[in-house]
Amino acid sequence: MARRNNRPPVPRVATVEGLDGKGRAVVTVDGRELSAHGGLPGEQVVIELRGGRRPRPERVTRVLTPSAERVVPRCPHFVVCGGCSLMHQAPEAQLALKQQRLLDQLAAADVIPERVLEPLPSPSWHYRRRARLGARLVTAKGRVLVGFRERGNSYVADMATCHVLIEKVARLIEPLGRLIGRLTLSQRLPQVEVSAGDDMAVLVLRTLDPPTDSDLVALHAFADEYDVTLCLQPGGEQSIVGLDGGPPPDLTYALPEFDVEFTFGPSDFIQVNGPLNRRLVSTAVAWLEPQPTEMVLVLFCGIGNFPLPLARRAGRVIGLEGSASLVTRAEANAERNGVGNAIFAARDLYSDDPGPLVEPGTTVHRVLLDPPRTGVGRALAPLAALGARRIAYVSCNPITLASDAAELVRDHGYRLVTAGVVDMFPHTAHAEALALFEVT
Repeated sequence: MARRNNRPPVPRVATVEGLDGKGRAVVTVDGRELSAHGGLPGEQVVIELRGGRRPRPERVTRVLTPSAERVVPRCPHFVVCGGCSLMHQAPEAQLALKQQRLLDQLAAADVIPERVLEPLPSPSWHYRRRARLGARLVTAKGRVLVGFRERGNSYVADMATCHVLIEKVARLIEPLGRLIGRLTLSQRLPQVEVSAGDDMAVLVLRTLDPPTDSDLVALHAFADEYDVTLCLQPGGEQSIVGLDGGPPPDLTYALPEFDVEFTFGPSDFIQVNGPLNRRLVSTAVAWLEPQPTEMVLVLFCGIGNFPLPLARRAGRVIGLEGSASLVTRAEANAERNGVGNAIFAARDLYSDDPGPLVEPGTTVHRVLLDPPRTGVGRALAPLAALGARRIAYVSCNPITLASDAAELVRDHGYRLVTAGVVDMFPHTAHAEALALFEVT
């Protein structure tokens, strides 16, 4: 059995050379490049090293020469909680960092935008309407903790509140812990999924054992007291039910600029940041400028977040999506909003041979792409072959955006007109981006 290393941490002074993709300070110690949470570029800091011959950094314990970008984190749990990584950096500096990373990724792929989009900023606080929180009974503390995981491990952070979750949910962190602690399944409830619309918040409790009658009484009382809806999830996402055993409720959010309102289920994918989603959709539609006589193709269309606003401007919209359940939801949203010029279909866009994306002879004038982190993949070539004049690309991963951009420019006759970051997750290192391509 391996011997546990109980050596005390060793403090070392180092200069922060930059931040890595997780928002950690990059330093060089004894010729080795290391990363530690809590520093900013240019700062001289003290870090703790733990371990033997190849020590690992724990965190920055002291800042000797603070950066002008440094601010006091608003959240008292920032040092421990893994939900945020950049709250010690001014918001405008966070945006500049993310923008530069995007431009660096594009440059590494040998693609330079003709214009750089001014970053789309977000409200800094209480913006997050989707989240997955851990729940754990900690015997040593005598209570159940609810919150994000601690930074660097699987423990649940000891939190009293949260400054990025929507306010209605943020103030429930401690009451949720007390509720779960009273349940007979307090040790069999490891997760709480948060999903909120414009007027309702749903908390999905992952239950490994069924609740007793007394548990259900406590759950109903909590839901009534705090004006939230509680659901149970005994298995996969399709197993989610209300406390009465019926189907989970639908939530809604609206995009007033386009006079559309969407319904979605607690497990359906939506953009985490509601205010920024409105700006993102507005910008993408404005970039594409669809005309009443034109057809727009949307790949990875989800519940219709982009297709329905585009349908308000275009002659026709086709939305393709890998998830059949999301296609059903998109169709229902189109009907709900009286949108008759948008059609949706389930298509495996990551198959080895995606096949034709539209019926032969169909003219596609504009395209919007909203892929997951893996990018567009093999669908990019048949998409480019359609010859659409403009392509708007919404990306949650600048690395795959850069790769796809290089293929569009190098192999398919497009130019990158503009690109910039979208601050979907303030106080984290995560960067989303928006890019516009036009036929050369």
